[in-house]
Amino acid sequence: MRFLAVLLACFVAGQQIQAQQAFVDRYCVGCHNTQSKSGGLVLSGIPAGNPAVHSGEWEKVVRRLQTRSMPPIGLPRPAESEYAAALAYFETALDKAAAAKPNPGRTETFRRLNRTEYHNAIRDLLALDIDAGSLLPADDASHGFDNVTVGELSPMLLERYLNAARKISRLAVGGAVKAPVGETIMLPPDLTQEEHFEGLPVGTRGGALVTHVFPLDGEYEFQLRLARDRNEKVEGLSGVHQVELLIDGEPVRQFTVKPPPPGQDHSKVDAEMVVRIPVKAGSHDIAATFVKKPTALLETERQPYIAHFNMDRHPRIQPALYSVAIVGPFHPTGPGDTEPRKRVFTCHSGDACAEKIVLGLARRAWRGPVSVADIQVPMRFYKDGATESFENGIELALRAVLVSPRFLFRMERDPAGSASGSVYKVSDLDLASRISFFLWSSIPDAELLDLATTGKLRHPGVLEHQVRRMLADPRSESLVTNFAEQWLYLRNLASANPDARMFPDFDDNLRQAFRRETEMFFESVMREDRNVLDLLRANYTFVNERLAKHYGIPNVYGSRFRRVTFEPGSERGGLLGQGSILTVTSYATRTAPTLRGKWILTNILGTPPPSPPPGVPPLKDAAANGKVMTMRERMAEHRKNPACSGCHTLMDPAGFALENFDAVGRWRTADTGTPVDASGGLPDGSAFSGIAGLRSALLARPQVFAGNVTEKLLTFALGRGVEDFDGPAVRGIVHGAAVQDYKFSSLVLGIVNSTPFQMRKSQ
Repeated sequence: MRFLAVLLACFVAGQQIQAQQAFVDRYCVGCHNTQSKSGGLVLSGIPAGNPAVHSGEWEKVVRRLQTRSMPPIGLPRPAESEYAAALAYFETALDKAAAAKPNPGRTETFRRLNRTEYHNAIRDLLALDIDAGSLLPADDASHGFDNVTVGELSPMLLERYLNAARKISRLAVGGAVKAPVGETIMLPPDLTQEEHFEGLPVGTRGGALVTHVFPLDGEYEFQLRLARDRNEKVEGLSGVHQVELLIDGEPVRQFTVKPPPPGQDHSKVDAEMVVRIPVKAGSHDIAATFVKKPTALLETERQPYIAHFNMDRHPRIQPALYSVAIVGPFHPTGPGDTEPRKRVFTCHSGDACAEKIVLGLARRAWRGPVSVADIQVPMRFYKDGATESFENGIELALRAVLVSPRFLFRMERDPAGSASGSVYKVSDLDLASRISFFLWSSIPDAELLDLATTGKLRHPGVLEHQVRRMLADPRSESLVTNFAEQWLYLRNLASANPDARMFPDFDDNLRQAFRRETEMFFESVMREDRNVLDLLRANYTFVNERLAKHYGIPNVYGSRFRRVTFEPGSERGGLLGQGSILTVTSYATRTAPTLRGKWILTNILGTPPPSPPPGVPPLKDAAANGKVMTMRERMAEHRKNPACSGCHTLMDPAGFALENFDAVGRWRTADTGTPVDASGGLPDGSAFSGIAGLRSALLARPQVFAGNVTEKLLTFALGRGVEDFDGPAVRGIVHGAAVQDYKFSSLVLGIVNSTPFQMRKSQ
C-alpha cells in the first residue's frame, strides 16, 4: 500500500510539473527568452520541475502571478484557475526549499545611526530634544528609506558628529557658555495667520509655537519680527494689534503694534518687540501670537477658505509674525535642575561616582554590557576635565561616549570561527537593537536591554510581550513619522508648491493639515491594531476646519483635528482620497496620472515600473494644436511615442482613476471645461471607473497589498532591500497575518519572528 501511495504521489507530482511547464512555455517564454530578455528575465531553458534551483527567476514569476500583471494586457492570458494553480505550485516549491535551507541574507556589519535615529537616541538617553537637522546632514535614501545606505563616515560627517557631541554634552550637563548664543525661528512665508492655531491659547490668531532648550538658568532676550512686503512695510497693518509672548503657556509680555504716523517708515513698528526675562534651564515651549479682535471672533458667513500670506496674490488683511529670535544666556546663574542633569548625575562627586555615571551612560548608549575596561577612554577624558571641576569632567566623558563607534554604529559581528556563508541566529543583544530601531528608531530601553543581557528575550511569550509593549509605547510614533512618512512620500510635501495662480487658496496651513491628516490616520490603524486593508478602505479620516473646507466637509470648526466618518460611497475613504498623497503625486500646475499610477504600482501593489529611458519628450501643452486638450488626451498623444508607450500603458490607467481629484486633492467633475473621464485599469486587466472602482480592484486581492506593506516594513526593519530570497519569509508573514485578519500587529510580530530578522548569513 505504501508503495502504491508513493507511486501515486510521484505520478501526481509529474502531472503538476508537466502542467506548469506547459503554462510557462505558453504564457511566459514568448517574451522571456534568450533573444527578447524582457525585463531582464530569461525563462527559456530553465525547467519548472525544480524551482529552487533557479529561485531568483521563479520568485520574479511569483510576484507577477500574484498581481496578475503578466502576461501583458493584449496578449493571451491564463484563466484564473490556471493562475491559482501555477502560483500554488511555485510558492509551495520555493517555500519548502527555503524551510530546508534558510537564507536570511546579510545586513551590514557596521550601520551608522542616521539623523532620525541619532535624534531619538539622544532623546531617550538624556531626555534632551535636540534639533538634529541643524547638527547633522540629511541621509540619502535607498529602497525608499534613509536607514539603508548609512555605512560610511566621511571626515566631514565625523566632524559634524564631533560638534554635535560637544553641544549635546554641554546642554545635558549644563556646562558653562562662553558667550550668549542665538537662534532664530523663521515661519513659513506662505503661512496664513488669520485664524487660531492648534496648541496656542483660545482667543488668539496666528503666530508660532516652538520648543527651545535653554542651556542655563539666566536671562534670555526674545525679539519678535513681523512679516513685511518688498517695500519693507508691515503687511496688513491697518489698526492696533496686541501680540503676546508666552512661556509654557504662561503670558510673560504683551506688545502693542500700531501703524506708524503718516510719512514715517515701518522700521520702528516692531522695534520695541524685544524683552529680556529670566528663564530656567531646560526645555520650554515658546509661543508668540496675536490677540484676536472681538469683531473677528464673530461667526462669519460660510465662505470658501481664502489664503492671505503675501502682497501679490494673497494680501494679508492683518499683521503676521515673521520670526522669533532667542538670544542668551545673559548673566547665567547655574545649570539648574533639568531632566537631562537628573539622567546624568546619579551621584555628584569623586572618581568612583564618575565611574558609576559613565558605566550607566555607556551601557544604554552602547546598547549592551559595559566593563570598567571598556570605559577607559571616557574616564581619561573625565580625569582631564575634572582638574577644572567634577561636572566638567563628566561633560568630557559624556562627549567621548557619544563619539564612540559603539554609539554611532550598530555593529553585528559574525560569530568567531563561523564558516563563510553559514547561517546563524543573531545574539539577543543584536536582536534587541533590531527591535528597538525597528519600532522606535532608537536605542533599547532598560527593560529590553535587561532581557537581552540575561538571555531571556527569546523565552516563550517574552518576545511577543515586548513587541506589544513597545508598539503601545509613545515612542512607536516613529513608525508614523519615520516609516510611514517615507513610504507614503509625506516628506515631499515640504517642497510641494502648487501654482499660486491656479490654486490661490493653497498655503502652508493646508500643507500642514495634509500631513497631519495622513499621520493621524496611519497612527489610528497602528494604535487600534486595525486590519492594514483599512489604509485603503476606511470610512473615516481626521480634519480641522481648514482641511474640512478644502474637502467640502460641513460643520467642522476650529484648528483642532477630529475624527470624521464618511457616508457610504464617499470618495475620501482611505489613503487614496487624502490630499497629501494626491498633491505629492501631482505637478505644480496639473495632475499627473503617470506619477499617481507609478505611486500605486510601487507603494500599493509592490510592482514598480521600469525607469524611463533617456530622452523622453515632454508632455504637450494643454492648448497644443489650437485645441484645449484634457489630461487624458495629452497623455494619449504622449503614448504614441513607442519609447513612452510601454511604461505609460502600465502606469497611466491606474492614475486616471484619480482624475476626479485635482492637483491639490479637491474633488472636481470637469477638466478644462470637459467632464472628467476617470476610467482606469490595473496591469491585471481589470477595468473600472473612478476611485471607488480602483479601491475595489486593489482590495480584490488583499494578500497583494498586505504583502507590499510587509515588504516595506521589512526593508525598514532590516535596513536593506528585500531580495528574491526573502520571498518565502514575506509569504509566511502574510499567510500568518491573514489568519489574524491582517491586523497591524500581526505583520510586525511576523517580521520580528521571521528568518531575515532573527538570523544572519556570515560573510
